Amino acid sequence: MEIRYFGANCVKLTTKKASIIVDDTKDKGAYITTAKDIAIQTNKALSYGEGAVFEIQSPGEYEVSEVAVTGIASTLHHDPDKQSVIYSLHIDGFSVAIIGHTEAQLDEAKLEKLGVVDVLIIPVGGHGYTLDAVEATKLIKEIEPKIVIPTHYEDSSVTYEMPQAPLEEFLKTYGASDTETLDVLKLKDAMFPEKTQLVILNKQ
Repeated sequence: MEIRYFGANCVKLTTKKASIIVDDTKDKGAYITTAKDIAIQTNKALSYGEGAVFEIQSPGEYEVSEVAVTGIASTLHHDPDKQSVIYSLHIDGFSVAIIGHTEAQLDEAKLEKLGVVDVLIIPVGGHGYTLDAVEATKLIKEIEPKIVIPTHYEDSSVTYEMPQAPLEEFLKTYGASDTETLDVLKLKDAMFPEKTQLVILNKQ
């Protein structure tokens, strides 16, 4: 499996049999979703690309192209009266958790549904809109993933509804000693480090 980052919360997960776009963004003037992709949305209030072969934007259990997806109901970080969806993906033998714009405190039931997490994709930009550096760090320690990919931080080329904190603020708070910067994260069997590794993905 390969993971690429496209700015904001948008990531693309690719296997030989499936392509999943999470929270598509119009950062480069056009959405990246195509008719071959599975599209996943964590917040229905935002606009995302259309035309995917299969769309997931609500809690529940789904299976398409040998990808098992569990959507877990949560609430928006900045508006607890509105719904957000956390996702657990089982793809290519890996477990991937996608946090999105969720509330800062996840109860035991939500954490249990996430289960063992190989890769955690988590926003860190804060300022009341999404998880900030402190909240993201706390949640990472609770989930204990093998790999963490931070998203939704300050980027001069992205227009956010709310200004976001720079990535450096999260890095300082998290205190990562094992950090790697990549264009693409390529996952293979039995490749995980003993301690949680922070992976910074360059925007595509």
